[in-house]
Amino acid sequence: MAPRMAPQTERIEFPGASGALLSARLDLPVAPPVAYALFAHCFTCSKDTRAAAYVAAALAERGIACLRFDFTGLGGSGGDFANTNFSSNKADLVAAADFLRGRYRAPEIVVGHSLGGAAVLAAAREIPEAAGVATIAAPFDPAHVLAHIPRRDDIDRTGEAEVVLAGRSFRIKKQLLDDLAGQRPAETVHGLGKALLVLHSPRDDTVAIENATRIFQAALHPKSFVSLDPADHLLTRREDAAYAGHVIAAWAERFLRGTGPAAPAPVEGKVVVRETREGKLAQLVAAGRHVLRADEPVAAGGLDSGPSPYDLLLAGLGACTAMTVRLYADLKKLPLERVEVELAHDRIHAADCGDCETREGRVDRIERVIRLEGALDGAQRAKLLEIANKCPVHRTLHSEVTIPTRLE
Repeated sequence: MAPRMAPQTERIEFPGASGALLSARLDLPVAPPVAYALFAHCFTCSKDTRAAAYVAAALAERGIACLRFDFTGLGGSGGDFANTNFSSNKADLVAAADFLRGRYRAPEIVVGHSLGGAAVLAAAREIPEAAGVATIAAPFDPAHVLAHIPRRDDIDRTGEAEVVLAGRSFRIKKQLLDDLAGQRPAETVHGLGKALLVLHSPRDDTVAIENATRIFQAALHPKSFVSLDPADHLLTRREDAAYAGHVIAAWAERFLRGTGPAAPAPVEGKVVVRETREGKLAQLVAAGRHVLRADEPVAAGGLDSGPSPYDLLLAGLGACTAMTVRLYADLKKLPLERVEVELAHDRIHAADCGDCETREGRVDRIERVIRLEGALDGAQRAKLLEIANKCPVHRTLHSEVTIPTRLE
């Protein structure tokens, strides 16, 4: 696997359930995603909350692309928040899954924070590809949020009212209150039909830990619970949100269906290379029962999902060098503790190459540095250097190689 690099974020838009354009971010791993996830934010929050951003980044670091979006009427999304409710949030989640399915790949993991957690529990059955649902600080009953909505008597009497939530003004209609009160959470959770991960902090003073207990008890197996202590409700500390994301990614690996590109069938005694069709240059390499990736850096038109062909060539030479030195040292009982080989490839003008036999055009130059650990004297070190230059791959690179090629 290629070293982890910072995930990339794409800004995108897609139509929500009401037809309004929803603003979204797709957090992508540097290598081709092993799966896609969908993230639902908390009540009146946005896709750009710390919890949403940090959890999505943590998933991307583990190879899972994550779509986080603003529900209708919130953040950068179109539409009127006053006309939305819990059911419309659920419908927006299904629309987001439809968008992923059509443009990329259907989400196999759905994640929700706070009321977004209740929303993904409700929407998951309408996303058939979703193998797992993860909730973070979610209420068991969506109606829990009613306790945080002021002026409910005014809303009941007049049908709507302007209220202040988290320092911002929102117009709340009675239909939102009725929709929240009309949910049947016990039936929803019991009939989930997906693997469930419940994450909650016992220090959550917005949605008490008892909500996690009720969700967990109502769900059928497979189900898991992870404590987020000492996190707060909003996961405002980066380390808490990142921890939640990494736990979700590790848990999800058990339930992912392995929809990535299939490795080429192994052929005894041969190496088989096949395009993955992810990007322009990504390849899967089967060497016996071993499978690895090959690719080019992003700057060269690849996805950086694996070593480049020249990196693999250097790896072969380096591995052969170290093995040859080790076999000789063990045979002669030399006090060699460890071998390390560092290699670099370049193409240079022949005239600049003092070690080259030809002086015309450009030549390939591989610089190899061998580090030998152990109580070796000068003569022993010199002998091991001599042996290193006799490794089979080294000899192959210095010999005249023929490569007969045909189309099958």
